Amino acid sequence: MAKSGEPRHALSTSAEPADATLPVPGLSEPAGATPRDPTTPADAGTVGTRVGRGALWSLVNTVVLRLGTVLSGIVLARILAPADYGVFAVALVAVTLLQAFNELGVSLAVVRWQRDVREFAPTVMTIAIVSSGLLYAGTYFLAPAFCAAMGSPDAVGVLRVLCIAVVLDGVAVVPAAVLNREFLQRRRFASDMASFVTGTGLTIALALAGLGPMSFAIGRIAGNLASIACYLSLTPVKVWPGWNPALARELLRFGLPLAGSSLLVLSITNVDQIVVGVLSDDATLGFYLIAFNVSSWPMTVFSEAARRVSLAGFSRLVDDPPALQAALTRGLGLLMAMAVPAAVMLGAYAEPLLVFVYGAKWAPAAVALQLLAALGLLRVLVFVCYDLLVTFGGSRRLLVIHGCWLAVLLPALVVGTRLDGLRGAALAHVLVGCLLVVPLFLYFMRGHGLRLGPSLAGCVRPAIGGALVLGSSFVVRPLVDGALTTLLVGALVAAVVYLPVTYPMRALLPGRGGRSRPAAHAR
Repeated sequence: MAKSGEPRHALSTSAEPADATLPVPGLSEPAGATPRDPTTPADAGTVGTRVGRGALWSLVNTVVLRLGTVLSGIVLARILAPADYGVFAVALVAVTLLQAFNELGVSLAVVRWQRDVREFAPTVMTIAIVSSGLLYAGTYFLAPAFCAAMGSPDAVGVLRVLCIAVVLDGVAVVPAAVLNREFLQRRRFASDMASFVTGTGLTIALALAGLGPMSFAIGRIAGNLASIACYLSLTPVKVWPGWNPALARELLRFGLPLAGSSLLVLSITNVDQIVVGVLSDDATLGFYLIAFNVSSWPMTVFSEAARRVSLAGFSRLVDDPPALQAALTRGLGLLMAMAVPAAVMLGAYAEPLLVFVYGAKWAPAAVALQLLAALGLLRVLVFVCYDLLVTFGGSRRLLVIHGCWLAVLLPALVVGTRLDGLRGAALAHVLVGCLLVVPLFLYFMRGHGLRLGPSLAGCVRPAIGGALVLGSSFVVRPLVDGALTTLLVGALVAAVVYLPVTYPMRALLPGRGGRSRPAAHAR
């Protein structure tokens, strides 16, 4: 679904024949037919196949688009100044928070509820469109006050244009959620690629023409329009706005706690930009934005690819605790095996990476990236736990977790930023996550009979390998000169010390080991 933090880039293609033949619960049955029960044994093999295929295409989608986003970001960072990024960051904070709440959380019902989608999707779309429109109207009039409070009055026009994305999100959220529900990630890939090509191409052209931060806003809206066209044409069911008061009440009871939790999640990942923006200038905020974006690479590449199918997959296994525990152990171990070396490399080689990729003018961002890399790794774990609690209906527990997180993080960021600028803000984020958030998730997951401990034990090898990679960087950096040479030598040495430690984890790959043995192989 088109939520914040996830690119809504898309391109029009025809639906693939293979996807068209997939059975779609609650969609492909004739009207009036009894939807099949996805928990029956006959459906288990089909679900497993679709989850696997969806996960593969989701990974392809995420990797290709993230790579494209990184490359386009490099181009834009070399065209624009840090202050331009700071102005855009002010507008982006607002639109990100709005998109966390704009459909009031009801779109998750499209993925989570195992009933005929045609019954409630029209009401979901109506709620999403109306609430999004009202939020945009309020944002338009409050934009000057918000930008003044952020110390960036030049961001008003950018904010008003960029927040049109909130309205477009209300239209796209239901068809996008249907694609996720049915694991139709090839169609999602086509839509996201269309948006990326359209939006990024226009953004770069406008930046070269001298439009500065406004180029981001116009490009984003163009990409969103392309994605809407694709979502509406590729979804296996055509949904139009409708209204059922009883369903609306049920949807709001389901969605509002999740929307509140999502708003808190997005507040947590954006409050640092608000604090840095208020306590510093646009250029410093631009440095922080680049550092935070780079630190998010492991999470966005690995975790978001898994998340597009994990919620639907977990929902199928919720009545089979042993299978769910095994899936968590295997999945988390593999995620960490891929994410740990990436995060450690980002932190250990922050300065040469920023200089080589973005240019010497971005080197000051390294002091934040060195610490935020650890936060990026922590977010991989947190998002897996988040989806598990959603599967178990733990939306109120999520509200408690994220409410505590935000309540502690805000003053910590203020103190950290005042004492040590960018580095202080980054350190506050990492300490609060490690000392408060992870223990809270562990506590609440035990209440559902699910233990994260055995799954974390499967991450021992990646942790040992990551420590070796970090240690090797203290040898490489003093001995090697030049940003590119340092990165190449560092990557080679990292592979030499990391792969022998984690190679036994190949048993976690599907078809390599039994479902009953993942923890043993992971250690």
